[in-house]
Amino acid sequence: MKSTARVYPPARIALFALALFTAFGIGEARAQNEPILVPEAVDYQKLLPILPEPLPGWTADKPEGSTEDVGGFKITNVHRDYRKGEGEKAPSAAISILDSVANPDYVSATTEAWKSNSDSSEGYAKSVSIDGNPGFETFEKDTRHATLWVMIANRYFVQVELQNEDPGELREWIKRIDLKKLAAIK
Repeated sequence: MKSTARVYPPARIALFALALFTAFGIGEARAQNEPILVPEAVDYQKLLPILPEPLPGWTADKPEGSTEDVGGFKITNVHRDYRKGEGEKAPSAAISILDSVANPDYVSATTEAWKSNSDSSEGYAKSVSIDGNPGFETFEKDTRHATLWVMIANRYFVQVELQNEDPGELREWIKRIDLKKLAAIK
């Protein structure tokens, strides 16, 4: 049975990333003779081992990943779904890592947007810090959907999504990812 978390296939994430990268300046006008220097994204095979094994009592799908050449620059994404039990209300988790090295403007705009906070009867959105890394956490009470994004080494967006779990469990999942090892991957 597939996870009930709001999970998107790597191809859809790559298209989303392409749109964001384009919107934030990859296609920025340059002087006629000025070369466009775009750093290389890492190969997805280097990121797959970062995705953790399931927690005790949980199962996991096989990790997936891709590195795609999109208009002269590469986008790398890896993803894994996890679940505990069967059925529509069973807790589920999803972890994704996106290499955003090709667009530092997107990284700075996103992490700047993470500085806003809100809290209501419907849920919350708040900036967080995970081991000194900027992040953003949201929780929708009616759907019991929690998401944590963390920026690692001004390059990697790590996303943890939980469905039908307490939002406090986001911290337990992010601890299972070796963020220092991820930061060192080039």
